Amino acid sequence: MRWRYCLKYSALIGLVVVAGCAQPAVNPSPSAVGPRPVLPAPQSSLIPTVRTAKPVGWGADETPQAASGLTVKAFARGLDHPRWLYVLPNGDVIVAETNAPAKSPGAGGLRGFVASLVMSGAGAGVRSPDRITLLRDTNGDGEADVRSVLLSGLHSPFGMALAGDRLYVANADSIRSFPYSPGVLSIDDPGRHVADLPGGPINHHWTKNILATPDGRALYATVGSNSNIGENGLNNEQGRAAVWKVDIESGAGMLFATGLRNPNGLAFEPETGRLWTTVNERDELGPDLPPDYMTSLTEGAFYGWPYSYFGKNVDDRVRPARPDLVATAVEPDYALGAHTASLGLAFAPGGGLGEAFANGAFVGQHGSWNRSPPSGYRVVFIPFSEGRPSGAMVDVLTGFLNERNEARGRPAGVSFGKDGALLVADDVGNVVWRVSRAGP
Repeated sequence: MRWRYCLKYSALIGLVVVAGCAQPAVNPSPSAVGPRPVLPAPQSSLIPTVRTAKPVGWGADETPQAASGLTVKAFARGLDHPRWLYVLPNGDVIVAETNAPAKSPGAGGLRGFVASLVMSGAGAGVRSPDRITLLRDTNGDGEADVRSVLLSGLHSPFGMALAGDRLYVANADSIRSFPYSPGVLSIDDPGRHVADLPGGPINHHWTKNILATPDGRALYATVGSNSNIGENGLNNEQGRAAVWKVDIESGAGMLFATGLRNPNGLAFEPETGRLWTTVNERDELGPDLPPDYMTSLTEGAFYGWPYSYFGKNVDDRVRPARPDLVATAVEPDYALGAHTASLGLAFAPGGGLGEAFANGAFVGQHGSWNRSPPSGYRVVFIPFSEGRPSGAMVDVLTGFLNERNEARGRPAGVSFGKDGALLVADDVGNVVWRVSRAGP
C-alpha cells in the first residue's frame, strides 16, 4: 500500500498549487448529518480533492452572523492563533494560543510534508505561541479589558482543566499541573509532570484535550491517530485514536474508549452525566464520506478506526483487515457532516441563549480543506431531549467564509462564560467571539 501513497502524494504536491481542479461533491451535505446518515459509496482517485480556503481575516467592523435571536461581538481581538478555551469559576477566560509543534525533518514522510503544505494554505502554518492567555471582563460589557499571559513556555498546549487548586494543561505529549489561586493573572511556578501522552516525532494529530471527572480525581484525555488510516504503520498507533482516563495522583492511565480517529471536544451531557466527544473521521473516500461525528462514550467500547467507519462500514484500504474488531464497532450517535473538522463541544448550561438553545450541544466546525464546496466553517447546535439528540442541526454562527470562499476565520473551541454567553475561539481570525441573546 505504501507505493500507492507515494505515487498519490507526489501528484498531490502539484495539486496543492492548482487546487481548482478539485473534484466537486456529488452528495448533498445534509445527507451526512443526523443519527442515521445516508452514506454514499466510497470514491477513490489517484489525486484526492484539495480545496483550502485562503485565510484573509476579518475587517475592523466585520463579525460572523449569529442566528435569529442572538447577537455576536468580539470578546477579544488580536490574539495569536487562539485554539481552545476554558472558563474558570470566577469567570476568567483562559485561551490556549497554540499550534502544531515543530516537526523533525522527514517526520510523517511525504504525506506529512504535503499535509503541512495544505495546512499552511489554510492558515494553520503559523509557529505555535505556546502560551495560555487570561482574559477578564471587569465591567460586564462583554469585552475583555484585562489580558495577561497566565502560562508560557509550554509545548503546543491545548486542553485545560481545573481540579481542586491545580490547573491541568495538556501539552502535545504530556499533562502538567500548576498551582492556581482565584484571580491570579500569571503563574510563574514551573509546574509538575502528571503523565505522558502519546507524542513522538510524527504526532500527526497533536491536539490533546482534557476534562476533569466530577470528583476531580481523574482526567479524560483525547489522543488522535498518527495517520489517516494507519499508513505510517500500526506500530506507530499504540495508545492513539483513543480517549484515555488518567489518575491525577499517580499519573497512571488506561484506555477508556478506542477506534476514535481524532477525538477533540469532551463534555458531560448535563441530564445523564454521560461523557461525549467530537471526532474527525478519515479522508480520501470522497467528498461526502465518511461523516465526522459526536458520540457518547462507553468504557471499553471500540468505534471502528481504522478498520471501519460509522459503525461497521468496512474501509477496504486497510490491510490486514480485522473483521473481528469490526464486528464489535459501536455506531456513533450523531453525524456532523463530512470533512467538517468538528472540534469544540459544549452543552448548554440553561436558557441563557433563549429557549430554542436551552438544551443541546454546541459544536465548533473548523472547516474542510478537502471538499468542494467547503463544509463546516460554522458553529452549530444540536437539540437534545432526555440526554439524546432530538432534532435537526441548526446554524448558530456563520459567515466565516466570504463570497469568494476565503476564510475570514475558522471556529475551533467553544465554551460558555459564567454569564451564559457562548464563547468561540477563532484561530484564523485571531478572535474570541461572544454570542449572547439579542435584546433585553
